[in-house]
Amino acid sequence: MTNKYFPDEEIKINDLYFICYMIERVARRIHQKNKYVVNTIGKEALEHLISVANVLHCENPLQVEDDWIEEYALAEGDFDITAVDKELAEKIPTALEMGKVYQRLISDTLVPEEDYVDGMIRVYNNEICDTIDNYNCSAFYEPSYVIARAYQNGGF
Repeated sequence: MTNKYFPDEEIKINDLYFICYMIERVARRIHQKNKYVVNTIGKEALEHLISVANVLHCENPLQVEDDWIEEYALAEGDFDITAVDKELAEKIPTALEMGKVYQRLISDTLVPEEDYVDGMIRVYNNEICDTIDNYNCSAFYEPSYVIARAYQNGGF
């Protein structure tokens, strides 16, 4: 995928990682699912964000959250991803860890005619996210090839 503003510059895997991380942070803050954040921001804005990710990662993540929430009119919801059974889930993964899970899933399942933004929209709108984001089960910490295979097979 090439940068929207600098056509001779390729978008790097770390740019995708940063956007996935920020999607997770924003979703947790406004108590929404990642799918809501991705779909509300939309494809065109995601293309912009991934093109400027190499600059945004230098910003304070709290400020980036504030900017996204305001700019894309992201509404407060009632989904609390951290509401887990403490007997089943002793540790809740961080937004950074989950950003990596999603970055790997997107890059591992990317098809030749897709760019990173198309892959984000496809993955975050797949039902497997409900399983990955259920921290009472072990899906999120499976090796990336296991998660990618589960995605290709329609579930775990």
